[in-house]
Amino acid sequence: MTQLISGYTNLIAHIGWPTGSFKAPMIFNPYFEQEGIDTLVVPMGCKGEDYPGFFKSLFQLQNIIGALITMPHKVSTVAMLDEVSTAVQVCGACNAVRKEADGRLVGDMFDGQGFVRGLARKGRPAQGASALVIGSGGVGSAIAFAMAETGVGRLALYDNRPEVMEQLASRLQQFFPTLPIQLGSNDPSRFEIVVNATPMGMEPGDPLPIEVGRISPTAMVGEVVMKQEETPFVLAARERGCLTQIGTDMLFEQIPAYLEFLRLPTTSAENLRSLSHIRYQ
Repeated sequence: MTQLISGYTNLIAHIGWPTGSFKAPMIFNPYFEQEGIDTLVVPMGCKGEDYPGFFKSLFQLQNIIGALITMPHKVSTVAMLDEVSTAVQVCGACNAVRKEADGRLVGDMFDGQGFVRGLARKGRPAQGASALVIGSGGVGSAIAFAMAETGVGRLALYDNRPEVMEQLASRLQQFFPTLPIQLGSNDPSRFEIVVNATPMGMEPGDPLPIEVGRISPTAMVGEVVMKQEETPFVLAARERGCLTQIGTDMLFEQIPAYLEFLRLPTTSAENLRSLSHIRYQ
């Protein structure tokens, strides 16, 4: 990249820990360079115990316009915001922050929107379908919310922390009272869409999140892990005959919405793909 940084450059922080799986800078920054947008996404590694103080100090910078939030900070960010979207209220998590002119911080959540857009692009829309979402953390909550908002026919949630799963179901029912929600089973049979929304797959030797042999070969299988392009879960599902969606598909689909949220010129997912410099290590 030859993008020059000047005293006029605006910053978007990409905050999380560890940062090795971050792909957003390799998508946003080539686009900004191509379009002559004097803005830069900068990865910032911050551990949980340091995050509240760091977050507060970060937004005292005069040239920061927002932040992309990832693990493990999506949930703890919510309490530090001045205004949040309905998606954040339901998910209890946030992955995008915008700084207003008066210094107020506004939060939204785009993981689910990106995931559902990706499904539709592949010809498997969530509307009317039966879906199982494994993991009820920040990204799992966002995907569940987006599916409910899109009109999923039947939704099942599973998390090895029952209280987290139950809290998500309760929040969803407040906004979608007629949606059938099943809790507590990770059996993927009889579902048209199966999603791994856990971190399993980030590290070598991680177990598969569910028993792939029980997934219908006609199901759509989605992944959120981005550290590698094709996780063992995706490879196993594809070998079974399933159509799959990798983690970066979700990212490409949500970045146009991120750009709109940050009040920057937006573009298409296809254009972002053509300009990106994704690397997997």
